[in-house]
Amino acid sequence: MSDAEIDRLQVNQLEARYGVVRSAIYKRIEALGIKTEKVGNKAYVNAQQLRLLDELHDFIESNGTTAEFLERRGLAKPNADNSSGQSSGLSPVQSDMLPSFMAALAAEMASRLQPPAPSGKPLDRYRELEDAARNGWQLRTSEIAELLDLSISEIQQYGDRFYDAGFVFTQVGYRSQGEVAWKVSKAVK
Repeated sequence: MSDAEIDRLQVNQLEARYGVVRSAIYKRIEALGIKTEKVGNKAYVNAQQLRLLDELHDFIESNGTTAEFLERRGLAKPNADNSSGQSSGLSPVQSDMLPSFMAALAAEMASRLQPPAPSGKPLDRYRELEDAARNGWQLRTSEIAELLDLSISEIQQYGDRFYDAGFVFTQVGYRSQGEVAWKVSKAVK
């Protein structure tokens, strides 16, 4: 089915569509103010919402930010209601930017605490993941973190399964020294 014929798409399929993790999908949905449609225990976005998500993804891929996209599209929302009646001292635009700023600050601090990325060619990481998937190797959380250039705590927040870099990582037990073991497989499109 081509994109022109899609009338709705399951939210969990967006990870593979955009090649990002689930938390990024939900952050984008929230930022865009999208209300998903629930059918049973599955959430869906309609065609119009999907087009908006596609546009945001393309904008981010061209080095834009979600905040810039929202501002350019006129989707930035002023602070709706300050129920305490007290002013935060921030304008609505500043209040909207504060969570993004805090997230960016936290990410920058985390990146400075991480060891330097492994040397070698950038595609070597993908080759190693491809080998692990093909051979059924179970990798430690620390090995996955190094290959994906993520922190161990970030991986632990994803739960027992997550998608990244075109691969699916599924917890399958524990390795030596109590580290979680992960099965690596190719994401199906």
